[in-house]
Amino acid sequence: MKYLLDSHILIWALFADEKLPREAYAIINNPKNEIYYSVASVWEIGIKHGKLPEKMPISSRLLDESCDMAGMLSLPITKEHVFAVMSLSRANDTPPHNNPFDRILIAQAKNEGMVFLTHDHLLKDYE
Repeated sequence: MKYLLDSHILIWALFADEKLPREAYAIINNPKNEIYYSVASVWEIGIKHGKLPEKMPISSRLLDESCDMAGMLSLPITKEHVFAVMSLSRANDTPPHNNPFDRILIAQAKNEGMVFLTHDHLLKDYE
C-alpha cells in the first residue's frame, strides 16, 4: 500500500520521536508499504525552521536528506495536485482549518490513490 506522511508524522518517524503512534510506526516500517513524503512538507519545514529555528531545529535540507537515507519516496507537487485542492470538501459543522500545506498534502494523497497518514484530527474530515 502507498502512504503519504503528514509533516509531523514524517518528523516523528525520522527522528525517533516518542509521539509517533505505534500504528504509524508499524505502517512505516512494514516493507510491503511504499512510504512517500511530499516536497510540500520539505517546504513547510523550511519555512518553520527559517522563522523559529529554536522550535523547528530541522532544516528542509536535513529533512530531505533524512528521507532519502530512510528510503522514503519523494512526491513532487503537480498541477493536478493544485487543482485537486479546489475539490476538497468538509462538513459544515467541522472546526475551521486554514493550513494550505495540509490541504495540498491531502489533495496529493487523494489524487495519487495514497493513504494520508496523519495524527491531526482536523484533517480526517476532508473528503
